[in-house]
Amino acid sequence: MTLGFGIYAPSGFATEPAAVARAADRLVAMGHRVVVDECATARFQRFAGTDDERLAAIARIAAHHDVDVALAVRGGYGWTRLLPRIDFGALAARGQRWLGHSDFTAFQLAALARAGMTSFAGPMAAYDFGAVEPSAYTLEHCMAVLESPRHAFDAALDGPDIEASGTLWGGNLALVASLVGTPYLPSIDGGVLFLEDVAEHPYRIERMLWQLHLAGVLARQRVVLLGAFTEYAPSPNDGGYDFAAMVAAMRDVIGVPLYTGLPFGHIRDKLTLPVGGRALLRVRDGAALVALSDYR
Repeated sequence: MTLGFGIYAPSGFATEPAAVARAADRLVAMGHRVVVDECATARFQRFAGTDDERLAAIARIAAHHDVDVALAVRGGYGWTRLLPRIDFGALAARGQRWLGHSDFTAFQLAALARAGMTSFAGPMAAYDFGAVEPSAYTLEHCMAVLESPRHAFDAALDGPDIEASGTLWGGNLALVASLVGTPYLPSIDGGVLFLEDVAEHPYRIERMLWQLHLAGVLARQRVVLLGAFTEYAPSPNDGGYDFAAMVAAMRDVIGVPLYTGLPFGHIRDKLTLPVGGRALLRVRDGAALVALSDYR
């Protein structure tokens, strides 16, 4: 299937502009059409343009007749500043697919909360499609999800045996936690919540999980799936308190099955997950099958 990709920069600036060009070239080589927004490599402070400029880039991509998939250049920070100024109903009506992760989580959850709009947590232009040597795993899973209304994958998950299904949602833990108490966090009951983060020490991860727990978010889910939590440094003060210890402590608290090992996050080999779609999870002896559906 040939798709039209629109590369735009809604958050941080492109730290390596050449990666944006590589992403465009690679997508074309894969048989797709590509539109690169005029401000995809712009910079203002730590952002890819002022708030007005980034909003204009989003509007251009949304209005472009040949864009099927809106592909963010990278994350960083910036979506939260734009949420009150976005017409999510109008974006949902366009029927495009919006793809990214990290800071993109703010947009995804807001779109789901305000317009019931499904979007896709997955690779981005600079780090993934624009890598010098991209991950075949990442690209394969991304295209399988974008090109089909159903997709299933196997994973090794640490947690109890279960069969559960529900709305798939989540993303970057810091962004999910930041939206608690706002109109941009979707109210999901019986959901399959997935979470990941980067450069967050286990005690900060635990603190954010406690925030979601105390806000009543975790208890309303069927399962919680933890992806990759990378790029943090152990402290001499930890005394044996590491990621595994944090997970064990939270399992005793939240009262919901908690799994680790989901291949998603700030990592080279990542899945593409439809936020707002449906997930059926079967786990037996650590071997998991996840079936994705209802995301068109």
